[in-house]
Amino acid sequence: MIVGVGQFLNRIESLDEALEPLDMMMHAAHRAQADTGTGGFLDQTQSVRVVRGMWSYENPGAAIAERIGARSAQTMGTLIGGNQNQALLSATAMDILAGKFDLVLIAGAENGNSSGKARRAGVTLPQTPAPGRPDAVFGAEQQPEHHEYERAKGISRAIQVYPMYDNALRHERGETLDEHIARVSGLWARFNDVAQENPNAWVRENMTAEEIRTPSPKNRQISFPYTKFMNANMSVDMAAALIVCSLEKARRLGIAEDRFVYPHAGVEGYDHFSASVRDNFYTSPGVRITGTRAMDLAGIEAGDLDYVDLYSCFPSAVQIAAWELGLPEERPLTVTGGLTFGGGPLNNYVMHSIARTVELLREKPDAYALVTGNGGNLYKHAHGIYSGRPPRQDFQHDDVRAEIAGLPSRECLAEYEGEGTIESYTVMFDNDGPSIGHVSCRTPDGARTWINTEDPELVQGMVSEEFCGRRMSVRGGRLSVLN
Repeated sequence: MIVGVGQFLNRIESLDEALEPLDMMMHAAHRAQADTGTGGFLDQTQSVRVVRGMWSYENPGAAIAERIGARSAQTMGTLIGGNQNQALLSATAMDILAGKFDLVLIAGAENGNSSGKARRAGVTLPQTPAPGRPDAVFGAEQQPEHHEYERAKGISRAIQVYPMYDNALRHERGETLDEHIARVSGLWARFNDVAQENPNAWVRENMTAEEIRTPSPKNRQISFPYTKFMNANMSVDMAAALIVCSLEKARRLGIAEDRFVYPHAGVEGYDHFSASVRDNFYTSPGVRITGTRAMDLAGIEAGDLDYVDLYSCFPSAVQIAAWELGLPEERPLTVTGGLTFGGGPLNNYVMHSIARTVELLREKPDAYALVTGNGGNLYKHAHGIYSGRPPRQDFQHDDVRAEIAGLPSRECLAEYEGEGTIESYTVMFDNDGPSIGHVSCRTPDGARTWINTEDPELVQGMVSEEFCGRRMSVRGGRLSVLN
């Protein structure tokens, strides 16, 4: 069970107040120990596990183990990915059940806010050396989330692909542009409402749906249909830590049972590695199969969930996950406020959503909660079910990657000449307005191809009219819209 959670937010007025990620993790670890209601036991930690961040430490787990007096503890790192927190928690539960460890500390931190300020000021922030290699690195290497034909068109960032999912969703639902942006900004406004109730949310100021969807000097248009306030907020200095242990160890430490929160099930599953080869842009078999399996293992259904935190790097990720899992968009779909308002410390966001889930389940121990993680472009999924009550059987774990891998995929063409149909698109903005359109098209035989356009008339039209479903033609590498 999880017996202690700690979160640490470092809001700075000047760079003199900046803390490096390692120090932030230590603050979070001590808060997690205090959260158990007892103390003085971190030196008994048998494994220190650190989720990989954008920092350059080689083995931060060893530095933490040294500082807490657990010098013989195993150290573990992870690969990059927003799925790693939940997947690591599940692996930790399995290790404890197997008797490998009885007390594990998991931690992570990012200092995107202070490092951004330092970069703009031309200052280098100090960082403690943490040399060496972890005893183990968690996570399996997978294909990159961007297909080589995407990268050939300059498509290599999440902000270029996730808006394509949202535009495809709009077309599939038969919404107008105005209906769609009103609904999506309303969803994000409800995330903002949740952040205002979360004491560890980075942004707690009220924002209306209109403020979220309307471009302004502080809310610039990033990529159609998203403004800045619809993107993950990486400009945060945030750390979190979890203390996970066996029931026997918790009792020996004298931790009261009202602090216990139990992982019931954890499942991992990966969609096809890139949008280029998936069947469509508005569904995720990976989310559906992973989430359904997790609920099945826990013996519950979607309607039994009291708390839900769907990974929320962009609105499309939430909409697709809600659709696949049978969760109404009108119900609360976050416990933190999401990566925009709760805060988006890159790979470590889900540790914060687990910590907040623990706090809520302590208040309502009979409840069930679902936490989801997502790595890459709607690619690597890790889902966990939690409750304040012990499960009917020991923690259950599964991996459904093989099942998903056998599902249909599409051929992606490097280049194409001829007619077809626009499947989805986005328009990237620069300081002067719409600049380039990235377009995914279907050929008559069902293959997919990528086309870019910088035609001013076309890119301006794409942000004011529906282009999904329209006939197109490519001649000499130039896109023409036929209807």
